[in-house]
Amino acid sequence: MAMPTSTANWHWKNKNVTSWAKEWFQRELTAIAIEGTEGNVAISSVRIDEGDVELGQRKSKLITIYDIQIRLDWQGATSDGTDVTGKLSIPEVSHEITLDKLSDYVYNWTLDTTSSPAVNALFTFVKTRLPPALEAKFAEFPAALIDTHGKDLTVSGEPSRTGTPAPSIDAVAATAASASTTVPKPAPVKQSQINTSSVVKEATFMAAADDLFGLFTDERRIPSWTRAPAQSAAQADTEYSLFGGGVKGKYVSLTPGKEIVQTWALQSPTWPSEHFAILTTTFEQSSDSTKVRFTLDGVPKGMEDEITRNLEGYYIHGLKSIGYVQLIPYTRPLSSSTRSRTGTSSKSTSSASSAATALGIAVIVLVAAFTIPYLSVSPITLRSPAK
Repeated sequence: MAMPTSTANWHWKNKNVTSWAKEWFQRELTAIAIEGTEGNVAISSVRIDEGDVELGQRKSKLITIYDIQIRLDWQGATSDGTDVTGKLSIPEVSHEITLDKLSDYVYNWTLDTTSSPAVNALFTFVKTRLPPALEAKFAEFPAALIDTHGKDLTVSGEPSRTGTPAPSIDAVAATAASASTTVPKPAPVKQSQINTSSVVKEATFMAAADDLFGLFTDERRIPSWTRAPAQSAAQADTEYSLFGGGVKGKYVSLTPGKEIVQTWALQSPTWPSEHFAILTTTFEQSSDSTKVRFTLDGVPKGMEDEITRNLEGYYIHGLKSIGYVQLIPYTRPLSSSTRSRTGTSSKSTSSASSAATALGIAVIVLVAAFTIPYLSVSPITLRSPAK
């Protein structure tokens, strides 16, 4: 018997399409050309050095998840035939700007050609006319992303293409119903019947622990990174709901800026009915950043990889998508040549130490050779002869 479409598309899925996005922007933006009385301009090259592009699915809704930095080179000619070149950097092209309209695009311009009245007139023309052409292409990107890759994440159904997706009627009804029912606490007897394991995920952000704690518990702030309705009273023994009902549970304990302990259940056909894991989120603040550690105990065997991807894609990437910078520690591996140099250095140090010891002994012996004869002469010998 085939699984219903709504059931098959219920759980979370993510697909990274950064490489495809780079090709799309390179192709589409280099096709832009503008012309006026001041001259003509075209984009000659496009680079995306920072950022990621993903397509996600939550409860049968397709969501574009992207935040990239675009750099481009432009070139043109003035009305008198002077060649003009320049650069443009756009620090953020993202879902939040393009679809949610949370802020405006920022354009950082550079003119490479020596200034002149004609060159300056064309530069002003470029700064006025090129942004609308670029933003028109930016607006086309989410639909192109879904059209190209949506079929890889959903079986069927019409995807949500504009803005933050609204919850379905069923999801709203389920959320309302949950407010009048009590979510069962994990029963030890039922837990023992399911083979479980633990999933741990860490991330370090350039933010204060109190700020991050608020993002995870404040009902008004949660939707900013989940992009879906939330229910959270942030008090022990109260229910919460994230991602439009995709995750539910109860708060067990909350220590502001330090720790959140909560029951956690994924509303998915693959998650055992009435089974709750325990999610412990700790915040360890240093002088300039905070390490966030997610420990999810009670994950059904076989779901570890899926839950790890969900924590990474929806919790950690969710914070990154609204501007919280993640610090990734890097430890340089010790190469064989480094180990060889280290070993040689150690041997050299040992040899130098031995040589220094031998030299010290030789000096002591030499001093003793000159000093002992004088110390052994009797006092009588040292007296002056009698006159």
